[in-house]
Amino acid sequence: MENNKFCKESFVVKTSTVLPSDTNNHGTLFGGKLMAYIDDVAAISARRHARAHVVTASTDSVDFLHPIFEGNSVCLESFVTYTGRTSMEVFVKVIAEDMIKGVRNVCALSFLTMVAVDENNRPVPVPDIVPQSEVEKMLFESAKSRSEMRKKRKAENEKLAESFSTDFPWA
Repeated sequence: MENNKFCKESFVVKTSTVLPSDTNNHGTLFGGKLMAYIDDVAAISARRHARAHVVTASTDSVDFLHPIFEGNSVCLESFVTYTGRTSMEVFVKVIAEDMIKGVRNVCALSFLTMVAVDENNRPVPVPDIVPQSEVEKMLFESAKSRSEMRKKRKAENEKLAESFSTDFPWA
């Protein structure tokens, strides 16, 4: 296995047209559809980096910064920003473009944690990441604080989950 890979080696772009079947009653892209696109490109970036199967371990909050309207193109860009032993942080940027007016907006940003796994779904090591551009370096340097926030959030959610029953109906 290679020891190091550049962020740009995991770069993925996905562009789609927002069709009527992709939208809600407000004429904007379903949030769940966008989240599926985000998970898809993040997984491709992670697989490209690890050259292994991957699973999604976490998705940080997805803030919808600008609506994506029917008829817009929606473009997602992703790449690996940080690696642990078996995990990878993947950054996803979502841009919508009004194809008639040419107006483009950053509509969402997200970070996902993907874990490389073998055929038995056991974690496997991944190559280290080497940032080159200023943006890559900035995301790399701030990754540890995001990781700490994820660990804290996960611990809080695990504790909260203990409060709930699995009986039906649960209350």
